[in-house]
Amino acid sequence: MQALKRLISFVLRHWPETALLSALLMLAIAHGFEAFLGLMPCTLCLKAREVYWVAAAVAVVAIVVRRTPWARRTAPWFDLALGLIFLFGAGLAFYHSGVEWKWWPGPTTCSGGGGGAGSSAAGVSDLLAGGHAKAPRCDEVLWSFLGLSMAGWNIVVSLKLAVWSFIAAANEPRTGLLK
Repeated sequence: MQALKRLISFVLRHWPETALLSALLMLAIAHGFEAFLGLMPCTLCLKAREVYWVAAAVAVVAIVVRRTPWARRTAPWFDLALGLIFLFGAGLAFYHSGVEWKWWPGPTTCSGGGGGAGSSAAGVSDLLAGGHAKAPRCDEVLWSFLGLSMAGWNIVVSLKLAVWSFIAAANEPRTGLLK
């Protein structure tokens, strides 16, 4: 039990680094599915990746600022910003899951309507495929594990990262938002 407490304390003390590694790991997994399994990203998948790129950039800035005199005042605010970014990512993933489950229509650029290769995200997907493949539809599940699609797993991971971010913001050793 003591080891678990030490691990939690370590993660909270080094939250920007942990958030950065988590965001980069999610991006690596997404690119791995694409490169090794041939699963091309749909428009909403590419939007989900953008969330992780933003989180990674904010985490890098937080890591740099933590080594300045402003660290004390800014640390919880960076943690809070990361929490909001990951929460947005969870919302986007929930929207994508709803499109997959046919609860609501997806964007026309990836659910069979107009856009196709003319849209920027679909065009990027086509370029990544060597210009030969069309971007997949957002309303089709290409891969699932334990009953959850990639978008479903993204909800779980994004919510976990958001919760950890908010806990880190509230528990900053020197200036937590709740102190």
